Amino acid sequence: MTIPSRKSGGASVVPVLGSPPGLAAEATVCAMLLQTVARGDNLTYAHQLRNWSEELRRCCPSPWSTA
Repeated sequence: MTIPSRKSGGASVVPVLGSPPGLAAEATVCAMLLQTVARGDNLTYAHQLRNWSEELRRCCPSPWSTA
């Protein structure tokens, strides 16, 4: 992913995808979308969102999990 650098004025490559901050961002977006499913919206994507959520949980378990 290329993100513009404020200091140099050019673009620099920032390792976001797969990094802890990137995974936290993915989990946040996934949780927000799952909330819309719980309210009855985006039902078409419910299965895919649940799969994404499971994948994120396998990839980075919660520090509060008992497993």
